[in-house]
Amino acid sequence: MHEPQTAPEETPPSDRRTIALVDDDRNILTTVSIALQAEGFATRVYSDGEAALKALTENPPDLAVFDIKMPRMDGMELLRRVRERSALPVIFLTSKDDEGDEEAGFEMGADDYIAKPFSLRLLIARIRALLRRSGLGTGEDAAAGTPEPGPAIERGRLRMDPARHLVTWEGHPVSLTVTEFLILEALAQRPGVIKSRNQLMDAAYPDDVFVDDRTVDSHIKRMRRKFRVVDSTFGAIETLYGAGYSFADG
Repeated sequence: MHEPQTAPEETPPSDRRTIALVDDDRNILTTVSIALQAEGFATRVYSDGEAALKALTENPPDLAVFDIKMPRMDGMELLRRVRERSALPVIFLTSKDDEGDEEAGFEMGADDYIAKPFSLRLLIARIRALLRRSGLGTGEDAAAGTPEPGPAIERGRLRMDPARHLVTWEGHPVSLTVTEFLILEALAQRPGVIKSRNQLMDAAYPDDVFVDDRTVDSHIKRMRRKFRVVDSTFGAIETLYGAGYSFADG
């Protein structure tokens, strides 16, 4: 079908971030790629998930934007396959009237979503926000005051290293997305303290990005599943119904 398309090869400056765009709509690929390059990003474009998968896993970009509905391999399956190997920051493009896509995307490990049709300004703002949350802000973002990673956290069997985005439980690595990491960090910083969903959303989405309650719930469910892979008895993230979540130190 379509061969993967890539932006012209070049050696970008060290602070120039690479964005991968995966969409079967060539007009969207072209328009978004041109807009991102005008903002100082390097881009790689792919016309379907199957064409993108190998490149995304063998030579990952700094961030990827996936359309959900694509031929051969849709965005959900592409994300599932990428998440088997990588915590690559991912933004989903979803149908405006399909909330199920959004919830399923978060369940599978997407970091953010934007409903079509979308403005280029909004997409670029979300990309910059997610790069900052990932510790990958551009030189422009750094000049604006990108926060330094917090100190390492040790809470019983949990170890978190924000500078390297590493998490272990009982010495076993646990791969978290950017959003999952920030939510867990907010909980683990103050064990036993109840954090409301709004507080967790503020920790994970500090750039005035609107998300609803089910988004945090979806991230928590996915985190628990990941920890239970290495410890079937994991129960350190506690739900306090009607109030929020807390981390049980121990």
